[in-house]
Formats: sequence, structure tokens, C-alpha cells
Amino acid sequence: MSSYKIEAGTAQHIGSRPQQNDRVALMTGARAPGYVLAVLSDGIEGAHASEQVLHTAKHVFDQFKPGDRPSLERLGELMHEIVAETNLIIKMNAVAHKLDAMASFVALVLGPHGDAVWAHVGDSRLYRFADGKCLARTSDAAYIEHLQASENLPAEAARNHRKSTLLLNMMGNRSREPFVTIGGATGIGPGTVFVLASDGLWHYFADAELGAATARATPRQASEMLINKASERSQGRWDNCSMVIVKLVKQEEPEVSLSRAPVRAPRK
Repeated sequence: MSSYKIEAGTAQHIGSRPQQNDRVALMTGARAPGYVLAVLSDGIEGAHASEQVLHTAKHVFDQFKPGDRPSLERLGELMHEIVAETNLIIKMNAVAHKLDAMASFVALVLGPHGDAVWAHVGDSRLYRFADGKCLARTSDAAYIEHLQASENLPAEAARNHRKSTLLLNMMGNRSREPFVTIGGATGIGPGTVFVLASDGLWHYFADAELGAATARATPRQASEMLINKASERSQGRWDNCSMVIVKLVKQEEPEVSLSRAPVRAPRK
């Protein structure tokens, strides 16, 4: 089993928007002792789709049976399953209820043996830090390469995908299936911090700033500081702001108490 414990927390701010469309959650699996799933979703055209992301993620994760020790590929399949099922339900709801809703997706599954897998669809982000240094960060690079290869799009057109509904990489987009980017790591331990962030947060910070803020503070302290700083930098014109912080800290060794039997003087 792992030699670390997990400190985690979620935080949100509505920003200057009329409503909060982001959704965040930390979950444990009903059939997966020791596993944790963190999920963040940014909804478009309301919170209908982002709400569905959390409902489906919980349902799929509760059915997940890890066995003795699943591979990173198996954990990646779990992420693909969440995305595929959520995307299908959002589209069905769109037809049944005439809701043109979409949502981003970023998630992290962390196992008890130091294994982690993350996935993302859209413009929400995940960061992996070790002692404040950024070791991994999700981006649109893989999706841009996918557009160039599958759609024969020029590089400039692929990079401008956010400006086109036809090219938008989101769950619920009726024009195309979501493109899922998967990452993973083994042997993680104390000093590791994962940050899941909506674009209302990560847009205002350099990687090094997020790493420094989360390395030296608890998740709650770091989230409060980051939200306040994002509000300040946005000058009052900012999007919904949401994050999940998962921090691995050293497991304290149990104290060992030694008791001594009373020493008796030898009998004469």
C-alpha cells in the first residue's frame, strides 16, 4: 500500500457570471477501496451537461472493480467509459428536452499503490507538480494534431478550433465525438500535487505560480489564495472559477511506546 496520505479539497467562485455552470467532485468507489476520483466539468449553455458529467462519473466509478492491481491502461479505459457514456446521455437529453448543452471534462483517478491516470476533454486543465515543479500539464496539443491528421486541416485552422462550434472539443457536441487525452504516472508519492482547474482559474496563472501556491499551503489555503488572486487579475470581468486540489503528503510514522517492567532488587 502507499506510504502517503491524501489531503484534498474543492473550491468554486461564480466570478462575474449570472450563474455557476462549473461542477466539481471528489469521489471514492463503492467497489474500489483506496481509489479516489476527482472530476471537474465546465458547462456551456447552463449546468445541465456538467451536472450529467458528475452523475455519470459516480455511476461508472461505483461499478469499477480494480482487482489486485489494474494497469494504467485499465484506468484509462475507465476514463474513456465515463466520457463515452456521458456524451451519449447529454446528446439524448438534448433531443428529448431540446437542450443544446455541452461540457468540458477533466478527471484524475488515484490508486493506493502510487498509480495515477488523468484525462481531459475541452479547455479545463490538469497539472501535476512535484515539490512545486510542474511535471505534466494537459493542453490542446494532442487535439490539434488529431484535427490535422483526421480532418486534413491546416495548422492555423486547427489551432483556432475554439472559435468554431464545428471544431469544438466538448462532450455533447453534436457535430463530432469528443477527443479524449489520457496521461498517467506510476511511483508517485509525498510532495506530489494535482490541480484540476477550469479556464476561469488557470487562465490567470503561470505553471510556476500554481506549483508554488499549492506546495506550501493546504488545499483550502491554496484555493482561497488562488481565487482571490484570479479575481484581482481579472479586474472584475471573470468566468466561473473552479478547482480541485489533491495533495499527497508523508504518512506520519506511528509512535512506538516502549514499556519497561519494574526492576526488582535481587533477593539476598
